[in-house]
Amino acid sequence: MDDRQVVLITGASSGIGRAIADLLSRQGYRVFGTSRRPAPDARFDFEMLELDVTSDESASRCVNAVLERAGRLDVLINNAGMSVSGAIEEIELDTARELFETNFFGAVRMVKAALPHMRAQGRGHIINISSALGQMGMPFEAYYSASKHALEAFSEALWHEVRPFNIRVSVVGPGFMRSNLRQAARRAAIRLPAYDAARRQIEAEFDRRVENGADPAIVARAVLRLLRSDAPPFRTPVGLEAVVVAVTRPVTPPGLFAKGVRWVMGLDDWRRDALRIAPAAGAGLALLALFARWRSRQG
Repeated sequence: MDDRQVVLITGASSGIGRAIADLLSRQGYRVFGTSRRPAPDARFDFEMLELDVTSDESASRCVNAVLERAGRLDVLINNAGMSVSGAIEEIELDTARELFETNFFGAVRMVKAALPHMRAQGRGHIINISSALGQMGMPFEAYYSASKHALEAFSEALWHEVRPFNIRVSVVGPGFMRSNLRQAARRAAIRLPAYDAARRQIEAEFDRRVENGADPAIVARAVLRLLRSDAPPFRTPVGLEAVVVAVTRPVTPPGLFAKGVRWVMGLDDWRRDALRIAPAAGAGLALLALFARWRSRQG
């Protein structure tokens, strides 16, 4: 009898999902990957299944196919996702709903399809692939950010609910990774001239950072560590940007954090801002020095 742990990974035909599937397969897991339309001539080291995460029937069919072939489901990794780039005012609500159907409700469908079987077997691990943007709002990526915020809140509530059944829940939040997410990103159908300059800057910076991003293999290794851990953490940031956001966001004043985002993405010029605040900062430091000197004399 095959005693390998059975893993189902959505969106495994490329990018982060493919990296996770390849690594887990090499490490002895029995891996089932999914794609909306699996290429018949594509070669994978794991089994591929057809799945449309926006369909209840497809989600149920996919989980049942895993159970029929492997007899159980130990790990569900929700990775399938899409991106829509543009200003909030430019993106039609139908497009925003489509994104949520994939990024958020797609994961919800898979969880609802898998949970009855995990509860019945008394164990399981659900890993939801979020993003560094799940912890912040990025201009011109509002709906993507919102979908990842929703996924993280859903995952936190799920962690509490399934804990009594020995089912673990983890969130992995990658920073910029080399992937085809940007190439596959939907662009807003409406282009309002008022947003042109800022939109072009953000899109160019995103494309540059993804092109020079980290290898998705580091996300795969993070997932492997979670599966091997006796006490896996709930949230795992992966990559420089994700770690910086996770560390600085809770302790940074909101205005300063927002300014940092604008500096990093090129919306504001940090040199110009530094020159603007330099006189006030210098005066403040001088007053602080005078106060310290006065206190020392009083002591």
